[in-house]
Amino acid sequence: MAGGIGSRFWPVSSEQYPKQFLDFLGTGMSLLQQTIHRFEGIVEHENIFILTNERYKTIVLDQLGWIKPSQILCEPVRRNTAPCIAYAVERIKTLCGDANIIVSPADHLVLNVKEFQRVVSKGLDFIEKNDALLTLGMKPTRPETGYGYIQFHKEDADEKECQSEICKVLKFTEKPNLEKAMAFLKEGNFLWNAGIFLWRLKTIDKAISDYIPELYDKLQTVKQWMGTTKENERIKELFPSLPDISVDYGILEKADNIYVLPADFGWSDVGTWGSLFQLRSRDDNNNTATPNDNVKFFNASGNIVHLSTLKNAVIEGLNDYIVAEADGTLLICSLKNEQEIKHFH
Repeated sequence: MAGGIGSRFWPVSSEQYPKQFLDFLGTGMSLLQQTIHRFEGIVEHENIFILTNERYKTIVLDQLGWIKPSQILCEPVRRNTAPCIAYAVERIKTLCGDANIIVSPADHLVLNVKEFQRVVSKGLDFIEKNDALLTLGMKPTRPETGYGYIQFHKEDADEKECQSEICKVLKFTEKPNLEKAMAFLKEGNFLWNAGIFLWRLKTIDKAISDYIPELYDKLQTVKQWMGTTKENERIKELFPSLPDISVDYGILEKADNIYVLPADFGWSDVGTWGSLFQLRSRDDNNNTATPNDNVKFFNASGNIVHLSTLKNAVIEGLNDYIVAEADGTLLICSLKNEQEIKHFH
């Protein structure tokens, strides 16, 4: 899924060139390219589909030189994760009715790729043998208020040491306040919701039909066009009428066959400047800058600076701020107010 606009990373991430296509950590690969790389050996290139807004098709083709245009499923308008996933399911039906499917955001970071691949392989083995909708749950390391949480049954944890085993999900909880997040951490049976899902095509297809019938029925009206030259035209006509609903709310909070596989592979959704600040190397005064050689700090601490390669900056007397520049726009914002950034543009 590569259709987001990364509004909390403005001005570096924009509607014209959003976060998933950027290299925030200086690895030489965009977040999209890193996402594809971690599935090497698990999913063949020809079995990968990129769901994105139609305006980003050219960028995807440019960043993934091997991909065919038919593997890019274009959404004419943004309609949340359920329509996105349901569209992919309809396309995959035309190719393999017994497929196993992995759904992954294209703008997240995974530091331990080997462990990621081990966990995903274990999850694929589970869904192959069980009529289950499986999600990966990240073991929390702090009382994070920016993530959703997955609560699993304590009985499962007691019986099966569920910190490493697949467990039945009790419920999903939206982003909590700090007090609740601290309580979740103490309880021990809460995991971060990473938005990475594994399921058999037949299982998720039935779930869409059962829990979001309006979405399912509308997509059936265009299924005959899937994989043909008429697909884009029909999807463009249909998509604006699809319900704007997340797969979490539409299916996972309602179904009774939801399971979670706890995982710990250095995951981050890289959702804010603050989360990026935690991931990047910092100097003795807790400052981090990209490009590093372009920025000088004096009497400053706890800052994250991101500039274009053509700009230089001197930061003096500033503490705990975001300084970001792109395309002639300069943002200077306190880290504690970073949630307001999406309202600035």
